[in-house]
Amino acid sequence: MAQVRNPLNIYKLLPKSNCGRCYLPSCLAFAAAVVKGEKRADDCPFLDKGEAEKFVAATDMSDPDEAKRQEKVRELQDGVAGLDLADVAERVGGEVVDSRLLIKSLGKSFLIDRHGRVSSECHTHSGLTIPLLSYIIESRGGKPAGDWVPFRELRGGAAMAPLFASKGEQGLKKLVDRHTDLLELLIDIFSGRRTVAGFSADISVILYPLPKLPVLICYWKAEDDLESDLNIFFDSTATDHLGIRSIYALAVGLVMMFDKIAQKHC
Repeated sequence: MAQVRNPLNIYKLLPKSNCGRCYLPSCLAFAAAVVKGEKRADDCPFLDKGEAEKFVAATDMSDPDEAKRQEKVRELQDGVAGLDLADVAERVGGEVVDSRLLIKSLGKSFLIDRHGRVSSECHTHSGLTIPLLSYIIESRGGKPAGDWVPFRELRGGAAMAPLFASKGEQGLKKLVDRHTDLLELLIDIFSGRRTVAGFSADISVILYPLPKLPVLICYWKAEDDLESDLNIFFDSTATDHLGIRSIYALAVGLVMMFDKIAQKHC
């Protein structure tokens, strides 16, 4: 299918009810957002699944790895389809709203229906959908312990720790070095909070990418002959909610998102 450029090609397949479940005021606005890449066709819960998948493929042609990610999304959606959302809500720290599971990610609301389709006022994409659906399926419940540990000390984290340090921590350190107000900006945008329980860091910020999987970002400013430093810590229970590869992908994905925010706002 050729890449979609005309929103009317999508609009004619929509229910035209302007229900607002995609967080946009009308079906036409939704169709336009899909063409611009701000929404995905399958963010509409009423669009035929087969048609939605065609439009998803057509609007994601620029990313050669997107097909693999979409295949993973479909696999996870099948896993969510067999779950009782009320039971899931209690386990993962969400709630059921209008027969959908509501989960907060970085202070924003995401709704997941019984077919595993994700919708939000924010732009949704596979890089967010995959860890979100994985969390719903894998989380064993329980509360965070409040015990912060580095990635390497998480179950299965040692082997991936050097890659995490390079792609995650060093990447974010370079960002904060260049944009000194970035961490404060993240607090405002993503409902984070400063904390003093941060290993004597100059700045310590707690964010909640998932309700029971908080992250602690600690930054030490350059001083005299010492270079700046940054570490990302996780609650010791993190792997009770996500596998180590999903945690890695989530954290590195956050750094990539923070980079775009820095370019736009700093």
